[in-house]
Amino acid sequence: MSKTIIVDVGTGNLHSMQKAIEHVSERETVRVTSEPDAVVRADRVILPGQGAIGSCMQALDSQGLRQAVLEAATSKPFLGICLGLQVLYGASDEDGGTVALGVLDGHVRGFAAQADSGHMNDLLTGHPFKIPHMGWNQVHQRNEHPLWRDIDQDTRFYFVHSYYVDSAQVADVAGATEYGITFTSAAARENIFAVQFHPEKSQHAGLTLLRNFVNWDGGAP
Repeated sequence: MSKTIIVDVGTGNLHSMQKAIEHVSERETVRVTSEPDAVVRADRVILPGQGAIGSCMQALDSQGLRQAVLEAATSKPFLGICLGLQVLYGASDEDGGTVALGVLDGHVRGFAAQADSGHMNDLLTGHPFKIPHMGWNQVHQRNEHPLWRDIDQDTRFYFVHSYYVDSAQVADVAGATEYGITFTSAAARENIFAVQFHPEKSQHAGLTLLRNFVNWDGGAP
């Protein structure tokens, strides 16, 4: 049996994620942990997260997880979820500016800044989009990937976030979503796949993505 580690950086209830992975695979041993050695020994790693990116980065450093997560992101199937997508990028405007892991190229920006510049108004009503972006929205797949298997184009997933990823490399954008602006809602590079939405809260489509992940060897499409 292979082992999936869900990294606990204290940013949310991970019970639903563990149960979702257990539901889609009988072959996986699933463990939630903040132990760096467990992350290094895992067959596949999931980095979820909710809340502030600054707190997440502090937790990675204080628990000695930064290097283990970086190693996992370069060597085995790796799934980032919500904040776990954002911390893979170079920096975020949140908390006055936060340096993140820099695995992927790009920047994390706030919807509020776009709203202040007038870029977040609904063209039909003229009213600004609500922040945070919360609820169901479409994800437009930008390229083929094993984790999109059996998931239709423009399927809706569940989002909750006030910051979004602005990818610098078009090739890394596996999915995009419209919410006043177009933002990266899924990113992929080599053994990494990361999403802004919550697959564990996205019913059938989300479970399909998680099932695809536990069956993925980390290889390219």
